[in-house]
Amino acid sequence: MQSLGSSKSSSTPGRGGFSMFRISGPGLLVLITAFLVAVIFAANQNDVVGWVVAVIALFWLALASFVVFSIQRAAKKAGAKINEAHNAFNAATGRAPSTVSADHGGTRLVRERGEAEEIRDMKLDHSFKIVQVQVRVVEQERAKGAAADQDTIRRALETIEITATNARDMIKSSGGSGEPVTGTIID
Repeated sequence: MQSLGSSKSSSTPGRGGFSMFRISGPGLLVLITAFLVAVIFAANQNDVVGWVVAVIALFWLALASFVVFSIQRAAKKAGAKINEAHNAFNAATGRAPSTVSADHGGTRLVRERGEAEEIRDMKLDHSFKIVQVQVRVVEQERAKGAAADQDTIRRALETIEITATNARDMIKSSGGSGEPVTGTIID
């Protein structure tokens, strides 16, 4: 299962994910090398131009470092805000707060869907189909006007009530017991 909008911070390296170090590392390495070469040449030549080049290289190195580390801090703060908003949303919808795992790429598996849940969902789907059929029966009888069979309408409404009660009981019995829902599916 893939999460929409990964809440993983962009500054933490992951498998195949975005890493600030992979982008900033080579660039900073080039600037550090340029600074060191400029300092070595300036020291060897003892020339004013060499020292000016060394100062300029130091300025660019400091500027690049500032930008990279500022972006990393901002990415961490943005990731924390996203996690906070995600957890607030989960709390509002009654779900557990999320925890991000590096090995799942920002997705976490709460638990596997069990056979009991699949059976319950199939039974609930069947119950909804029964309700839809009975609603059609009621509508057809009502369309007849005065010639409508009131007994058919009463039986259809009774079937809807029984089916809805059974469906609600199936939902209530699924409170995490892990046991299959009992009942009979009638086609």
